[in-house]
Amino acid sequence: MEIVILEADTLGRDLDLSVFEKLGHVTQYGKSEEENTAERVKDADIIIVNKVPMNEKTLAKAAHLKMIAVTATGINIIDREYVSRRKIAVSNVGGYSTMSVAQHTFALAFYLIHKMNYFDTYVKSGEYVKSDIFTNLDVAYHELDQKTWGIIGLGNIGKKVAEIAEVFGCRVIYYSTSGKNQNDRYQRVDLETICKESDILSIHAPLNEATENLMNREQFKKMKNSAVLINVGRGPIVNEEDLAEALEKGEIAAAGLDVISVEPIRADNPLMRIQDSGKLVITPHIAWASTEARRRLVEEVYQNVAAFQRGEKRNIVC
Repeated sequence: MEIVILEADTLGRDLDLSVFEKLGHVTQYGKSEEENTAERVKDADIIIVNKVPMNEKTLAKAAHLKMIAVTATGINIIDREYVSRRKIAVSNVGGYSTMSVAQHTFALAFYLIHKMNYFDTYVKSGEYVKSDIFTNLDVAYHELDQKTWGIIGLGNIGKKVAEIAEVFGCRVIYYSTSGKNQNDRYQRVDLETICKESDILSIHAPLNEATENLMNREQFKKMKNSAVLINVGRGPIVNEEDLAEALEKGEIAAAGLDVISVEPIRADNPLMRIQDSGKLVITPHIAWASTEARRRLVEEVYQNVAAFQRGEKRNIVC
């Protein structure tokens, strides 16, 4: 069986992908583009892919294709109608990065809440050497205890963040983007309320019609000027021009982002105007990518492919 791995580099060069050789003959590419994919997969029985669109343009030559194994939870790269018509199975992986993303959520939040950029710069600049006291109280930071942590999207990751926030003494509220998620442990509120009441507001929702541009100028104006926004969901959920303006005007205190509307970030992204890391921290879509999470991901993809070869429908989503 011919297995083609199109984007091995997205899994990390530190991981050994030779395990897939147990399942067939493997051809591996570090990176692939839509333009060169059709030729690369023409003999494939199984494709392992992350970001390259899977549609008629990329798959038309793949006459023997039986399965597409997506190395992610979301399958927006898949042309569902096309693969359904051709009876090509598609699998995904869910839950592998819950702990990694939850941990990164707090890494971003603590960096901003604790003013770590200021204090680190204060010491490394040599100013602490000159100090006549043992501490620096020029910039205040606050405890999470008794603060309100708002969560947009109470799925697996959102729930894990809620649990951790509770440990720090936070009151947790959430907004259901679908309007269907009811969790009796936490108070469900509308979008206006979560914006007005949250001291920290973290986004863990998928990108869809209900969430695109959800956080915009209108919502930022409702937030506390001391509030911190964290987005580890999807970039287009936040209007980046409006966020840049809100930070520049002091309508909210700070934002920590791991996702951007176009990745890698473009030079003309309005957020590039803000160079103060005390106001804005951006990481390059790494929240999902702890070593442990990536190992789980590879193992789950392997098990999906192995199960498919045995005639089992493990994590087949379309």
